[in-house]
Amino acid sequence: MKIGVLLSGSGVYDGSEIHESVLTLLAIDKLGAEAVCVAPNKNQHHVLNHMTGEEIEQTRNVLVESARIARGNILSLSNANPDELDALAIPGGFGTAKNHTNWAFEGADGIIDPEVRDFILAFVKTGKPVAAMCMAPTTVAKALEGVDMPAKPKLTVGTTEQSSPYDIKAISEGMEKLGVNPIMCEKDSLVTDDINNIISSPCYMMDATITEISEGIEKTINKLVEITALAQDDEAISK
Repeated sequence: MKIGVLLSGSGVYDGSEIHESVLTLLAIDKLGAEAVCVAPNKNQHHVLNHMTGEEIEQTRNVLVESARIARGNILSLSNANPDELDALAIPGGFGTAKNHTNWAFEGADGIIDPEVRDFILAFVKTGKPVAAMCMAPTTVAKALEGVDMPAKPKLTVGTTEQSSPYDIKAISEGMEKLGVNPIMCEKDSLVTDDINNIISSPCYMMDATITEISEGIEKTINKLVEITALAQDDEAISK
């Protein structure tokens, strides 16, 4: 089983959230599946000092930065073939809202990188499972904007009932504006959309420890692999 892992750089404030990305890769490996890291070959929106939050006058490439997490074993999105992958996982971090989309600046009214949109839709339209963590559900929501789905997609970025550094209510309302059914979900749990084969988990959208993040990601990847295996079994039986 091969699972694509869509990255957006390296570092929570301008790329992929590193804890979430590594824990995703670990969870995939522990289940005996193969992770295939991919990222768009484009410049990041900007580069931030992760100690101060200040912008640095540098230009960095999303693919090159993502390769730091993937230990160099990564494909450019333009060279990745969804037909050769069985499922897709998308860790969070501000990079997905700055480099995959521009949600961080324009919210639900913003744009999504066409290459990222087409890659996600290649899985959704063929029924292959997609898992989105942290802020990544907003990227999935943008990819699905205007797409005729079997049912309104269910996605989560967290809950207003627990502490969060972000405006969960506003982000959820933004996803709803795009045609998504936003579900409240606790930090170490997940939401499964059984009709559209989409799984999501809040992760660091909530105030959480790395242990709690790990629990949520393990549950998410376990569900992703479970759904993928069932789909493969059904396909084998039909043949």
